[in-house]
Amino acid sequence: MTNASPDLLPLPGGLALVRLGAQARSMLPTLRPGDRLLVRAGAGATRRVRDGRLVVVRLPGGRPPSVKRLVHTDAEGWWVERDNPAEGVDSWQVGSIPEGDRLGVVVARLWPRPGLLRAGPRR
Repeated sequence: MTNASPDLLPLPGGLALVRLGAQARSMLPTLRPGDRLLVRAGAGATRRVRDGRLVVVRLPGGRPPSVKRLVHTDAEGWWVERDNPAEGVDSWQVGSIPEGDRLGVVVARLWPRPGLLRAGPRR
């Protein structure tokens, strides 16, 4: 599998801890395999999200949850893309992500390079 495959660990206060799997290359260079992320999770967390933010979504076809970049919102849902065009799956292959498959918004990287993760550059 080449897309980011995080394990979500729920935390108090509507947060979750995410550890990116060893094959998480679709978000290079922004994220790397093994990164630990803090995520705002749950229904309220995904209501008003700015384009460019990193989000956690469930891609169709039985794929595990993935970290992707929100490009825009359309009538069908979120259009998400990977930062590394050579790896992974995104909305170009599976279409927009419906509301029920929006799992959270990445707030910060906790390890190994701690820092807030804000909206990235528009492509």
